[in-house]
Parts: sequence; C-alpha cells; structure tokens
Amino acid sequence: LRKKREDKGSISFESKEVKFVLDDKNNPIDVYFKKPLSTHKLIEEFMLLANKTVGKHISLLKKPFVYRIHDVPDKESINSLNRLIKKFGYKLDKKNLSKSINNLLDKIKGKSEQTLIETLAIRSMAKAQYSTNNIGHYGLSFNYYSHFTSPIRRYPDLMAHRLLSNYILKEKVIDKDTLELNCKHCSDMEIAATKAERESIKYMQVKFLKQNIGGVYTGIISGVKDWGLYVELIENSCEGLVKVSSIKDDHYYYDEKSFSLVGYRTKKSFQLGQKVKIKIKNADLEKKQIDFILV
Repeated sequence: LRKKREDKGSISFESKEVKFVLDDKNNPIDVYFKKPLSTHKLIEEFMLLANKTVGKHISLLKKPFVYRIHDVPDKESINSLNRLIKKFGYKLDKKNLSKSINNLLDKIKGKSEQTLIETLAIRSMAKAQYSTNNIGHYGLSFNYYSHFTSPIRRYPDLMAHRLLSNYILKEKVIDKDTLELNCKHCSDMEIAATKAERESIKYMQVKFLKQNIGGVYTGIISGVKDWGLYVELIENSCEGLVKVSSIKDDHYYYDEKSFSLVGYRTKKSFQLGQKVKIKIKNADLEKKQIDFILV
C-alpha cells in the first residue's frame, strides 16, 4: 500500500513528535522524541485506505459530504523552498514536484540539515482543510479522501459517520451549504487546536530549559531575521533566539538573498542550517521565550 501510494506521488513527511518526562509535580525533567514504529506505519496505511474508500464511495453516490482536501502548493512557496535548499546543494524538479520532494526527503535522511529542510518543505505546502467541494488531496496523491477513522476525537469524522449512516438508511440529507459552514468551522478549530498544541509544547520546553540556565548546547540555525538568529537545539528540539545585539564581535546585517546575518567588518556569516554552540541566557515562561547567546 505504501509503495503504491508513493509511486503515485504521495509525499512522505515524517514529523518528530516531542514528548516530556514529568516529575511528581508535573515539571518536565527530560525531553525525548517519540519513535515511529513499523506498527504505527501499518495502522497509518489502513487508516488512509479506510478514509480514501469512504470518500470515494460517497463521491460516487453524488451526495454532499465532508472531504479532507489539500490544494497544490503555490509557485512562490516552491520557488522560495528551492532557493533555500540550493544552499545545501539540492534542487527541486518543478515538473515532477511530488516525486522530487520525496527524493529530497530521502537524500537528507540522517544529515544535519534534515529537520530544517523537512520543516521548510512542510511550510511550503498548502494547508489541508475540510470542504464539501472535493478537489482531491495533493500531499497524499488521492482523488478522494475524507476523515472517517477517528469519530471519538475529531468532529469531521463524526459528521462523516452520520452522513454515511443517513445515506445507507436513506434518511434526510443535510443541505450542502449547511455542511460547508460546518466544514469551515472544523477547519478553523483545527488551526486553533494546532496552535494550542504548539504553544503547550513551547511552554514545557521553556519550563525545562529554565532549570538549565547557563547550560551549553549544540543547535541548528532554524531561522534568520534582521533582529537575530533562531536556533533549534539538536538534543531536544527546543528553539530560542540569539539577539543580534548579543553578538559582540561585529555589527551584523541581514542578507535576504543568502538567508544569513553578515558582519560588516569581518564578513563573517551565520546562515540557515548552520551548526552553532549556544548558552542559555534566559527563559521567560510567561512570554514562552528563550534567549540564547553564542559561545
């Protein structure tokens, strides 16, 4: 199933899931990554198959339904991604984009730039959403796709179950406009839930690093702005900011073309994806911000 899907152009993103070890007072004492097992992949394929089958079945009935849709990425996002990965010696073939992205994800496995490029590639994709208007799912390379497998934790799946039941029992059909409003609401709530999840992880990461002020870690530059460098720590995926004002050996300016901070006098540069050593200077739990300084 997986091979068939990937041969058709399904993009295989594998995201790292951050987990925390808590003490008896629910304070984080360690951070680790949940390892994806072969059993997870097995279940994932069966879930995808179930979701695809239900979506296709209802589509052939020509009845209103809740589809999980994913549009093609816009050209500017892909151009931007291409410019970024060129710095690492990679290139995307825009004529065969999905296959090219899969090849890229294969090439970067185990490399220091893996996490950074995976994150940038995910960001370049359109956001999946719920709709009654089926345009297919670009990322999975499916013509029909729905969310059906998790009715106890996700409302669109419950809607899918109820609609399927209605159609089987030939009960009253919900009109498409009402269903589209519900789809829009679910898409909005998903964005809010994802944001809340990110914020909660960030909060626990700051709480964890607050106990390690002065600690020295190795990280990868994950973002470059004119106000400083965002660095993601390799050991635990925590991200913090090195303010440009804290880099004392020169005055630095942001070079947009090379995504780097460059020293006026020394021409020394800090680039996206570069490995750096940092020391934790400050951790503000209220603002969920971590300040690093270079060492």
